[in-house]
Amino acid sequence: MSHFTTVETQIKDLALLKRILKEQGFVFEEAKQGQQLTVKGYQGHKTQADMVIHVSKSYDIGVRITNKGVRFVADWWGVETTSGMTEKEFTQKVIQKYSYYKVIEELRKKGYSLEEEETKEDHSIHIKLRKWAA
Repeated sequence: MSHFTTVETQIKDLALLKRILKEQGFVFEEAKQGQQLTVKGYQGHKTQADMVIHVSKSYDIGVRITNKGVRFVADWWGVETTSGMTEKEFTQKVIQKYSYYKVIEELRKKGYSLEEEETKEDHSIHIKLRKWAA
């Protein structure tokens, strides 16, 4: 019996996802074109993915790339047990950073600049922007 669970996201920018994973200290590897990598789970169970995030010796988080967005697949019980990180913590952290970078990118395209940024105790991010009139 497999213990793998999939979490769907709206993440489509793989370069940005890789940047976020690196910033957060995750070690990962990508499959070569046309290949898949093995994602480790409970009692030696395995599944395949386009990218693998190594969170412990026994458990990985797989990244499957689809037209609708990235899917994270893992034995989340094992990930939490061996790394202390829950499914919710991992996905919220990655999705929050992804959303943050996408918002900043879009606002810069519209002429705004980041003036100030503050991460609150509840992990919400408050940003102050400025746009100079021409």
